[in-house]
Amino acid sequence: MLQIGNTIFSLDVLEKKFVCDLQNCHGMCCRDGDSGAPLTDDEVVLLEEIFPSIKGFLRPEGLKAVEEQGTSVVDFENDNVTPLISGAECAYTLFENGIYSCAIEKAFERGITGFRKPLSCHLFPVRMKRFGDFTAVNYQELSICSAARRRGAAGGVYVYEFLKEPLIRALGEKIYNELCIAAEELRSSTGK
Repeated sequence: MLQIGNTIFSLDVLEKKFVCDLQNCHGMCCRDGDSGAPLTDDEVVLLEEIFPSIKGFLRPEGLKAVEEQGTSVVDFENDNVTPLISGAECAYTLFENGIYSCAIEKAFERGITGFRKPLSCHLFPVRMKRFGDFTAVNYQELSICSAARRRGAAGGVYVYEFLKEPLIRALGEKIYNELCIAAEELRSSTGK
């Protein structure tokens, strides 16, 4: 573990290598899981506000799921999450050329909304959780991401490097820069 201020990082975030490989995983992170994508309280409000602007990007079954369940739901762990289509993929997914992607992000890319996508999706496969006064940042090593691990290893790209933009979005540039320094020091001391 590495602590920077009130944030505790699993060493896997610094030591494991990862680069998404959509051609091989087909965006299964948008489909696999126990519930929808975790949402912050602010994101719950924001999704409600922007829904009229993004609903044209959703598939018919995604639109139906949101209309029936709402722009967000509370899951079995009492967490705010995105609704699902038939208990499977996120209601906000697109399915194009055999690959799942995010309708919210497509709207963002087209300048329709300033909200890129839920932070939990942007950070995947890293998960952040608040515990009282501190935040835990952990890397999830999932079988659906085996191609991403191979691609990261081939390119020599660490998890924290691949996730630079969302980590800065979540924690700020100062903490991210300190994380980079700590990662370099760790590699220097261990020779990895």
